[in-house]
Formats: sequence, structure tokens, C-alpha cells
Amino acid sequence: MNRTDFAAQVVWITGASSGIGEALALQFAQAGSKLVLSARREAELRRVQQRCVQAGAAPDDVFVLPLDVTDEAAMPDAMAQALARFKRIDMLINNAGLSQRSTCLETDMAVYRTIFEVDVIGQIALTKTVLPVMLQQGSGYIAVTSSVAGKVGAPYRTGYCAAKHAVMGFFDALRAEVADKGVRVTTITPGFIQTAISDNALRGDGIRFNRTDSNIAKGMDVDRCAEVIMRGFRKSKMEIAVGSGFEMHALWLKRLFPALVLKLASKIGVPDEA
Repeated sequence: MNRTDFAAQVVWITGASSGIGEALALQFAQAGSKLVLSARREAELRRVQQRCVQAGAAPDDVFVLPLDVTDEAAMPDAMAQALARFKRIDMLINNAGLSQRSTCLETDMAVYRTIFEVDVIGQIALTKTVLPVMLQQGSGYIAVTSSVAGKVGAPYRTGYCAAKHAVMGFFDALRAEVADKGVRVTTITPGFIQTAISDNALRGDGIRFNRTDSNIAKGMDVDRCAEVIMRGFRKSKMEIAVGSGFEMHALWLKRLFPALVLKLASKIGVPDEA
């Protein structure tokens, strides 16, 4: 299996303003990579930029590039800016994402559409924008942050689970398409990680959930999560499962004991307030 040294490689991370994206940015900074940091909140990206410099990156090697992944029209210009800065793109980490905390019946269709625009269409659109550059280079590495919810259904997350299942399918298929073209593809499958994902999740009416689920609060530390992902990147693993709770066992238990996983998921997926 290939092992990858990321020193001096150009790594573009979306959703880089917090959570797993921020933690990965610090890992790549320590590895000597050149970074393109994207998210909607420029002020938070500037904060992450400073943390990357403190972690060892040269100031000129961390480029803040604000981007809303639902704005497909802005992507060609964003890529042009990244290329103007660093001349190439060696790795794209599609990490932007949005979760949900509402039942199917109480969820507006507009919320489902928003989740798919952020979690699926945005990832596909940016990947399609960057992929020709990698093919022209003859090399590249594309990763996407999916979820255990991309393999196992959970209540109050019908839209999120659907989106993450779609992400797994698209990037698994893409991996097969580009396997002989010098481009590698990795899907990241986190369980419960200590991030703001539930705080930022949408209720059925589109309002921010604004609270942390207890299973997330007790989940794996986000920096530890990033270390595990980084080890997987270095080994060019096709899929990186990362987490420390029971939910990680569901990835294999579902194949053998689907009824048991259904019973357990119906309990552990319910938000504390439900």
C-alpha cells in the first residue's frame, strides 16, 4: 500500500473553520503542507490560519479562501485563486457538512434540500471542479467526510443519513473511475466526535438545533480523530473509520445482525430532548 508524505503538498480543506476540518488543518500544518482553507466564515478561517502558523506552517503557506459549497458558480474562481497561489492542488478534502435533528414528518422539504445541497451536491460540484486539474497533473488525492450515518440509519437524521449514504456511493464509484489515472479517493467514516455538528444541525423547520447531543459530548476528541484520519491518509486507505464508541461496531454488526443494529440505533440516535 502506498504511503504518502504530505510535506510541501497543496491540501485544500473545506469546512476548515471548525471541528474535523480545523483539526486536520493543524495536522497538515505540522506535516509541512501548503494549505487552502475554505468555509463560509472568514473570521474563523483567519483564526485557524493563525493556529496553523503556530503549529509550524509558514504564513505564506496558509491561504484563506472563503467559499460556500452551495455556490457552484463561485467554484471555478476559487480554484483559480488556489492555483494562482500554489500552482497545483495535490489533495482536496471535502469536509463541509450539515446535520439534522428532526423526524421525517416534522421536516420541511426545504430542509432536506438544504442538507443535500451542502452534504452531497456541494461535494460533487467542487470535486468536479478540481478533478480535471489532478488528471492533468497525473496525480491527486480526493477525500470526503461521510459518517457512520452513511452506512447505518438513525432516527431524527433521515435527511442526513440519506445524504451521507449518497456521498459514500458517489465517492466509491469515483474511486473506481479514477483508480488507473493516478488519483486516489478516500471516504472518512466518523462516529461520534466532539465537534459542533449537533449544535449546527437543522430542526425540521430549518432552525439551528443549538445544543450538543450527549453521545457527541462523550465522543472521541477531535484532535485524536484527526490523528487517526491522518494515519489513514498516509496509508492511502480507501475508507477510514474513526471513533471510539459502540456506534463503530455497527459498521460490521449490521451485516451480521441487522435487527440488533436497528434496535440499538433506534435508541442511541434520539436527541436528548426528544
